[in-house]
Amino acid sequence: MNKKYLVITTGGTIASAATEKGLAPNMSADELIAFFKPEPEVELSVLDLMAKDSTNMQPEDWILIAQSIQEHSENYDGFIITHGTDTMAYTASALSYLLYGFDKPVVLTGSQIPLGMQYTDAESNLQDALLFIHDTELKGVFIVFNGLAMVGTRAVKTKTQSYDAFESINYPYVARMMHGKVNQLFQPEPETLPLQTNSLSLDTNIFMLKAFPGMTVDIFDYLKTHAHGVIIESFGNGGLPFERRNLLPGIQSLTDAGIPVVITTQILEEGQDISLYEVGQRVVEAGGITAGDMNTEAIVAKLMWVLAYTDDVEKITKLLQTSVAHDMGFV
Repeated sequence: MNKKYLVITTGGTIASAATEKGLAPNMSADELIAFFKPEPEVELSVLDLMAKDSTNMQPEDWILIAQSIQEHSENYDGFIITHGTDTMAYTASALSYLLYGFDKPVVLTGSQIPLGMQYTDAESNLQDALLFIHDTELKGVFIVFNGLAMVGTRAVKTKTQSYDAFESINYPYVARMMHGKVNQLFQPEPETLPLQTNSLSLDTNIFMLKAFPGMTVDIFDYLKTHAHGVIIESFGNGGLPFERRNLLPGIQSLTDAGIPVVITTQILEEGQDISLYEVGQRVVEAGGITAGDMNTEAIVAKLMWVLAYTDDVEKITKLLQTSVAHDMGFV
């Protein structure tokens, strides 16, 4: 029985060519799909959705991609999205939430070097994406890159130029593609849906701070009147300063105003143990919501998704601290 897959093109390096101002997407969807080498039992169709450098990708574009997948869900067995690498992890996370519970595979891929250029990694990534989507029984959103498949909420771009640009952070890779075969490495555990919603909406009115020594406390006065949610990338296990430039009253003022403040870490690996040090325990006492081993890309998309569902801080906290699409709780 033939399988049908839809390739959705969004631009990115994979579809770029040199211009007077540097690389920019300009390859048509029909040109791009010609680089796939499907088996006889595979039928490929293409949807030319947009042509963007992924730096220009916005939450409204995430919703458009999700809508396109939902609109075509009855006609295809899976979906491949070609996408720029710089914000691919954000898009993968957002789609993991917007399409949570989707019973077909959705795979994002791209390249570090455009199609048609010497030493491009694009053709192998396209073929690996097709191989993975065709030979696996896994459902949900994944990134396939450099021969590896990873859960969408766990992928982070860690290199700007090398082929192995993405890593699965705090979670195992789910498959490796080698010699035309898929070797499944890990089976994600099933999850219970934490909320029932078919709404494709996001609240983009959030703000993210990266803590640094000397950061002003005045920023919290602005956030209190301009943000629906705040993410702070803390030091180490979740600590923030409470001497001299004391950030804790600012966090407390936000939480008192019903604005959730999510505390994550600047450290990529191993998550956080916020109760280990006094500097972390004081953050929790001020109302900070711990993010466990989630990465920043997932937190950004998840907070937008949760805020679009509810403004109740208790519900927000519960949802943020519940594993959705395998985004937390592994380490």
